[in-house]
Amino acid sequence: MPKVSSFYESYRAGEYIFWVDNVPSPGVTKVSGLSEGEIDTIEQPDGGSNHVYKVAATKIKFESLTIERYVDGSPEDARFQQWFQQTFQLNTTTNGGSGVRKNGMIQKLHNGVVVMTFSFKDAWVKSSKFTDFEAGSTGLMKQTIVIEHEGLQRE
Repeated sequence: MPKVSSFYESYRAGEYIFWVDNVPSPGVTKVSGLSEGEIDTIEQPDGGSNHVYKVAATKIKFESLTIERYVDGSPEDARFQQWFQQTFQLNTTTNGGSGVRKNGMIQKLHNGVVVMTFSFKDAWVKSSKFTDFEAGSTGLMKQTIVIEHEGLQRE
């Protein structure tokens, strides 16, 4: 942690590397959904009273990861397209859908040094969409990919 005078300066959110199957994806410009999990709550009424106890359920849910990246004709375009196509080939003899799973991580850097890592496992592409085409626009083309996974762990 960077200590400045008498306080610790927070890490900036802009320096990170997104990895899929041990391959960095340098074109990823945004990652959201970094949730370590959520446990459902069961409400159990106390018979004969107005009190309701809250009990932790045993199911843990993980938020989907949403990544944004610029479409630029690089090999990254082909890698994400291939993963999407593998996932959405549902009517073929090969295993598609959520059977096409990959592992990955997001490394948080601070001044070029890794200070935190979020690992995800057994992920598959839930959806992929692109920015709208608009005549006269000066915006850049982006792809938004939603990834489902079986767990996100901070290391």
